[in-house]
Amino acid sequence: MVQPLILEKLEELPESLRTEVLHYIEFLVEKYAKALPQEETFNKKRKAGLLKGKVWMSDDFDAPLEDFKDYM
Repeated sequence: MVQPLILEKLEELPESLRTEVLHYIEFLVEKYAKALPQEETFNKKRKAGLLKGKVWMSDDFDAPLEDFKDYM
């Protein structure tokens, strides 16, 4: 609900002030990133191997398809 109003006001500003707003937003993100809940932070880390053993691929995955023999 606030975002459309912010965008509307932002469009009214000259380019130099828009840059100032961007810098202020970046400042706020850095300042309050530690205070945000860990699950909603901007720097959410991925875990390697999370889906290990859950994905299966056929041995002939890269073999030519019968349907495309006419085109090869």
